[in-house]
Amino acid sequence: MQTEVAVASAASPGQGSGHIFGIVFGIILFIGVGYAAVHLMDDLSIVRAHSATPFILLGVALLIALGFEFVNGFHDTANAVATVIYTHSLPANLAVIWSGCFNFLGVLTSTGAVAFTVVSLLPVELILQVGSGAGFAMVFALLLAAILWNLGTWYFGLPNSSSHTLIGSIIGVGLANQLTAIKSGTSGVDWSAAMGVFKGLVFSPIAGFILAGLLMVLAKALVKIPALYRAPEGDKPPPWPIRALLILTCTGVSFSHGSNDGQKGMGLIMLILIGTVPTAYALNGAVSGGQVKTFHQVSVEVQQVLTTMDHGVTLSGNARDIVTTAVQQHKLQTDTVPALSALIAQIDQQVGNRSSLRAVPQEQMGNVRNDIYLANAAIPLILAEPDLSTDQRSVLTSWRGLGVKATQFIPLWVKVAVALALGLGTMVGWKRIVVTVGEKIGKEHLTYAQGASAELIAMGLIQAADMYHLPVSTTHVLTSGVAGTMAANGSGLQWSTVRNLLMAWVLTLPASIVLAGTLFVVLKHVF
Repeated sequence: MQTEVAVASAASPGQGSGHIFGIVFGIILFIGVGYAAVHLMDDLSIVRAHSATPFILLGVALLIALGFEFVNGFHDTANAVATVIYTHSLPANLAVIWSGCFNFLGVLTSTGAVAFTVVSLLPVELILQVGSGAGFAMVFALLLAAILWNLGTWYFGLPNSSSHTLIGSIIGVGLANQLTAIKSGTSGVDWSAAMGVFKGLVFSPIAGFILAGLLMVLAKALVKIPALYRAPEGDKPPPWPIRALLILTCTGVSFSHGSNDGQKGMGLIMLILIGTVPTAYALNGAVSGGQVKTFHQVSVEVQQVLTTMDHGVTLSGNARDIVTTAVQQHKLQTDTVPALSALIAQIDQQVGNRSSLRAVPQEQMGNVRNDIYLANAAIPLILAEPDLSTDQRSVLTSWRGLGVKATQFIPLWVKVAVALALGLGTMVGWKRIVVTVGEKIGKEHLTYAQGASAELIAMGLIQAADMYHLPVSTTHVLTSGVAGTMAANGSGLQWSTVRNLLMAWVLTLPASIVLAGTLFVVLKHVF
C-alpha cells in the first residue's frame, strides 16, 4: 500500500499540465523522427543495391537497436529522474521531458569514444565481416540478449545495468564465436581490453557508495539546514533552494548519462549501418582536403618507420591475412611488420590521392574501411616494442588517430534517434525504478540531501569515465550512492532490496553471456 501511495503521489503534481507536456514531447518526437528519417534517406540515396534485402535488414536491425535504447530508458534514465520525481521537485511528466532534453544534449556532445571502446571488445573478424551472416548474427544476438535481460529485471523493479548486460552479451558472442570455430583459429574475447572495461564497471559503484556517504557526512557537518535532511511530506514540493539543487543534480546526471550510456547503442547502430550499407557509412565523408593530404604524408612516414623494424624480412603472402592473424593472436609474428607496411601502402594508394574519403569508389569503401580498422588494431602491437624512439611512436600514434577519424564517426541523426529512444523508454517505465530508489534501498525514505549527494557523485564519476573512454553504469553508480548515503546517515539498509540488487549485478554477466552465446549460435545458422 505504501508503494502504491508513493507512486501515485510522485505522479500527482502537475497532472493538469500532463497533456501539455505530452503534446510538447510529441512535437519533439515528430521533429526528431522526421529529421532522422530525412537524413537516413539522404545517406542511402547514393547506395546502388540490386535487391531490397539490405534495406530490410537495415530497418529490422535499427528497430531492434533503438528498442535496446528504449529499454535502457526504463532503467538508467529513470534513475536520473528518480529523486526529482520522488521529492516532488518536478511533476513526473515535466521531469521526464527535462531529463530527456539533457540526455539528448549529452548524447549530442559525446565524442563516440565510449561507443567504440565497447565495440572494440568484439572479435576482430566479426567486425571486419559485419555484413556477413555471422556479422548479422552477432549484432542481433547482442541486442536481443540485452533487451530480454533488461526487460526481465525491469519487470521486477530492479535497477539493472544496461552496461553490464551489453558487455556480458559481447563476451557471450566472443566465446561462442571461438568455441564454434576452434579449428579455423577465429578470435574470441579480447580479455585485456575487457579487463579494462570491467575495472570501470566494478570500481564505479564502490566509489559511488563511499564518496556519496562521505559527501553526506560532510554536508551534515557543514550545511545546517534542517529541511535538507527531511524526507518528502505528502505531495508537497521542497523549499525552492532545495528544489533548485535537486533539479540541478538531476540535470547533471541526465547529461552525464547521455554522454556515456547513450553511446553504447550508437556503436552497435554504426556496426549495423556499416554492415548493411557500407557505401554510405564505411568511411567518414567529412574527412577531406588537407586531412587526406596529411593522411598520405603520415602513411609515408609510417612505412619508413616500419622499414627500419622489419629486420630484413620480406613479405611472402597476403598482407591482410598476416596482419589479421597477428591481431587475432595479440602477438607480433616474424612477418607482421612488413605485412603491416604493405597494408598501409595499399590504403594510401586507395585514399591518398582523393579529394575526400567520400571520393573513394563505392565498391572499395568497405575494404578500405576494414584495412584501416585492421591496421589500427595492429599498431598497438608495434607500439609495445621497447626499442621504439619517441619520434617513431609519435608517427605511429598520429596515423592511428587519423585512422580513427576516418572510420569511427557517428552521424548526428543517429544521436538524435538514440536520444529519442532513451526519452520514450523513460516516459514508459520510470515508476518501478523511482519507487525502488526512493523507498526500498534504505529503511527510511530518501531525504533531499541523500538524493542530491548520490546524484552529485554519480554525475562526477560518469564524467570521469568519459575522460578515460570507459563505459560505466548509471544505475549502479546512483543506487550505490543512495545506499552509501543511507549508511552514512544511519538510516539503515533494506537488505532484501540490497540482496536483490546484488543478485541482479552478479547474475547479469553470466545470464547475458549464456543468452547472447546461445542466440549467436542459433542466428548464425539462420543467416
